[in-house]
Amino acid sequence: MTRIVIVGGGPAGYESALVAAQLGAEVTVLDGDGVGGSCVLTDCVPSKTLIATSDRVTALRDAPRVGVGTAAGEVAVDFAAVNKRIKLLAQQQSDDIAARLAHEGVAVLRGHGRFAVEQPPRAHRVEVLDPASGAVVDIVEADVVLLATGGTPRTMPTAVPDGERILSWRDVYDLERAPEHLVVIGSGVTGAEFASGYSELGVPVTLVSSRDHVLPGEDPDAARVIEDVFTSRGGTLVRRARAAAVRRTDDGVVVELVDGRTVIGSHTLMCVGSVPNVDALGLEHVGVRLTDRGYIGVDRVSRTNVPSIYAAGDCTGVLLLASVAGMQGRIAMWHALGEAVAPLRRKTVAANVFTHPEIATVGVGYDAVSSGAVPARQVTLPLATNARAKMQGHVDGFVKMYCRPATGAVIGGVVVAPDASELIYPIALAVQRGLTVNDLAGTIGVYPSLAGSVAEAARRLMLHDDLD
Repeated sequence: MTRIVIVGGGPAGYESALVAAQLGAEVTVLDGDGVGGSCVLTDCVPSKTLIATSDRVTALRDAPRVGVGTAAGEVAVDFAAVNKRIKLLAQQQSDDIAARLAHEGVAVLRGHGRFAVEQPPRAHRVEVLDPASGAVVDIVEADVVLLATGGTPRTMPTAVPDGERILSWRDVYDLERAPEHLVVIGSGVTGAEFASGYSELGVPVTLVSSRDHVLPGEDPDAARVIEDVFTSRGGTLVRRARAAAVRRTDDGVVVELVDGRTVIGSHTLMCVGSVPNVDALGLEHVGVRLTDRGYIGVDRVSRTNVPSIYAAGDCTGVLLLASVAGMQGRIAMWHALGEAVAPLRRKTVAANVFTHPEIATVGVGYDAVSSGAVPARQVTLPLATNARAKMQGHVDGFVKMYCRPATGAVIGGVVVAPDASELIYPIALAVQRGLTVNDLAGTIGVYPSLAGSVAEAARRLMLHDDLD
């Protein structure tokens, strides 16, 4: 029986553990933060729960568009109750995952993992460290080790989170009251999501962006929609501004920008990226190499430079998405245990930004097509022309699709809409399976539906009716 030790219990860790156990391996997971990892307990699940709550507020606020309103005309948000529910839901999700691991026979040891200085021949020795004291409390040996240690919010030495006024995205769920004015530093995915979510909850938000527009890695047409919605809700966007420092005042914070400007608020939320958790793993004891960016280097089957050591998730720097982390972990176990496996294909990975509205993407994007690097025909359909969107009162967003000029094979798409994370699936399936616009256009769907815009985009491309 192959002995497998997995260091980290997040999506990469628990998904790989389930696969390995089902394939008959002896599996031990070392986890010092709680099963599910930071993704479930402090990051992804809590933030998306907050955003789901803000969606309810938005629906109530926008109800007059469809002739529905409340007598008072105001939407009240009990911030303490919202955060209590968020933490409870995260813990329930962690408990559900732990129960599934136990059912599959996976052993879970509480503690952080570190390669021991002395390593046995043809195996690996991993020390289990107490999360509080750092003392070695156990030692396990394995034939295969998977590192799935995730990442930690990046901090600035001039703006260290204190959990009270200067916050990381893991601190916000301890707030008892809504911020009077939240300053979000960083306009990438995390910053944009929190800025949008809190703005929809009715919190005055200023978003500090170092670029000309938010979400610099996304389709620029999609980013413009998010900016327009954010500012229409009363949000303030400070462009081409880089934070130099954050200092506390008696009743708030002052954000000092590099160019001398200042932004005043009650709280600051730092969203300036993350760093991989690799420093305390004892990698030097086994010869695992890091990349130039400080991540654990892996190939397309999640293998490090040491054949029997794999890595998956945010510690590898490969598309920092929970879905990708889980797939990396599954691929690692399939490969390690001799199963047939297809390497990870980045171009088939669907991603979503949980703003209001959401942005979902898959395949080739704007930069590759607009530069001519990838020849493509494209079409963009405004969401406002969709019958179901009209019924529901949705006016912001669009569906964009790219296909090969000669064959009509679908190679990419962008959806900006409520629940875009659900609507991107047929486009992602087409990209993954090499389907054509004819295949999508010839599939009978439901009318009326938001997904009807996906089929309509395919029909336009099938007829070479480009709208752009």
